[in-house]
Amino acid sequence: MRNITLRQMRVFAAVARYRSFTRAARELHLTQPAISQQIKLLELEIDMPLLEHVGRQIHLTAAGEELLRYAAQINELLREAGESLAAMRGLKRGVLKLGAVSTAKYFAPSLLSAFAPAYPEVAIRFTVGNREEIIQQLAANDIDLVIMGRPPRELITVAEPFAKHPLVIIASPNHPLAGKRRIPLQRLSSEKFIIREEGSGTRASMEHVFKERDLAIHAAMEVSSNETIKQAVMAGMGIGFISIHTVGLELAAGKLVILNVVGLPLIRDWYVIHLRDKRLSPITVAFRSFLLDNGAAIIRKTAEENKLLLDAD
Repeated sequence: MRNITLRQMRVFAAVARYRSFTRAARELHLTQPAISQQIKLLELEIDMPLLEHVGRQIHLTAAGEELLRYAAQINELLREAGESLAAMRGLKRGVLKLGAVSTAKYFAPSLLSAFAPAYPEVAIRFTVGNREEIIQQLAANDIDLVIMGRPPRELITVAEPFAKHPLVIIASPNHPLAGKRRIPLQRLSSEKFIIREEGSGTRASMEHVFKERDLAIHAAMEVSSNETIKQAVMAGMGIGFISIHTVGLELAAGKLVILNVVGLPLIRDWYVIHLRDKRLSPITVAFRSFLLDNGAAIIRKTAEENKLLLDAD
């Protein structure tokens, strides 16, 4: 493989990512014939096909899947090298690849907005998913840092807490328990719950709370987003266990209430996490330090501002 060029690897990685010669050409500012030529040269050098066409769809061959792993590593090393050299020159460039579990999307933009002005030349790639999806992306080296509630046990990571994460039980203002004081948790075992899907950190926390007290959960509906939980609870379909960070606007508007349950809120931590053996780029180190120093205050301020804005309306 001595004659393979970095350009060929970049072209191949782009085609593999988009499954499209057209989109790869657009990203790399090349013509489609130029893209095709680079792929052909690469396949000749390897002496195996990398792509196959089924109808109008492009698929990777087994050799293509294997080569893509190395192409991704090469591109990542080049990115790290560029950022390290930029840092040595005193520049504030690079790419911040941040992932967050879906519950954190309610405050993560405020964190990025506060961080970004000091680094105007930094490109931010922000990915949101459920817990399992984000862990998979972290393991695959697709993201550098993760914001989540519980460090993954299946990976060797460095996890640092930076803010508190209260979890509460919400209900419609018309619910019979709304306004009641010191509700025993066992009283809720007969209530219908709208719960998150398997793999969600919120669901895992909920199950832990109920299991600790040897209580069952009556799941009326399983959904894949906090927004759906809120809408279902507002519609009177049941109650929900959810992060307080997700319901600030609805609470202030009087569309939801927090039930006063003994032992709640459940206070957890938000963590910033990276793989232990990951060599972090200068911009990634800067954002991690920013979260540890300022994350809690920014999250608290965002929650307060949301309520004040609603009060002003």
